[in-house]
Amino acid sequence: MSSYRFFALDVETACSDVASICQIGIACVKSDDMIQTWSTYVNPRTHFSPFNSRLHGIGPAHVTDAPDFAEAIALVEPLLARHHIIQHSNFDRRAIHGAHALIGRKAPPWTWGDSVRIARRAWPEFIGNGGHGLAHLKRRLKLTFVHHDAGEDARAAAEVVLHAEKRTGQTFEAMLFSAGQVR
Repeated sequence: MSSYRFFALDVETACSDVASICQIGIACVKSDDMIQTWSTYVNPRTHFSPFNSRLHGIGPAHVTDAPDFAEAIALVEPLLARHHIIQHSNFDRRAIHGAHALIGRKAPPWTWGDSVRIARRAWPEFIGNGGHGLAHLKRRLKLTFVHHDAGEDARAAAEVVLHAEKRTGQTFEAMLFSAGQVR
């Protein structure tokens, strides 16, 4: 079994309900910093808003035969439980917690970190100058990914962390602990 340093996780939602996950993407960062990406559509068992579908391009036809959240998360929960989970902002954690609540389960006690906060430590000059969103970091760090695809966004968040480690000379754990954000 490969050794992983951390995982980055991203979700897309069907509508304004944070629990309406319709795609999960995970970027697995190996000990040599190579990234493997996995994603799946998820049937949210709810409506799709036109706004969300325009944003990520996912609609009811994409998820008809997809697993629901309980089935999809069961595939990755054991692996995620043993690693740090990086998200780009707090949205993904809230969505995972909301989707667990929707199926009547308590969210697992994963160790979460935020690549936005890591990016702020590595590139403080972006504050007030484009910010630390993935779209701006894509341009400034010359990342290549399709924004609003969960697998691609997860990979981008992982790449932000790896770039930040190189820029600061600190591990992601050191940046998380010094920012007081691991939970």
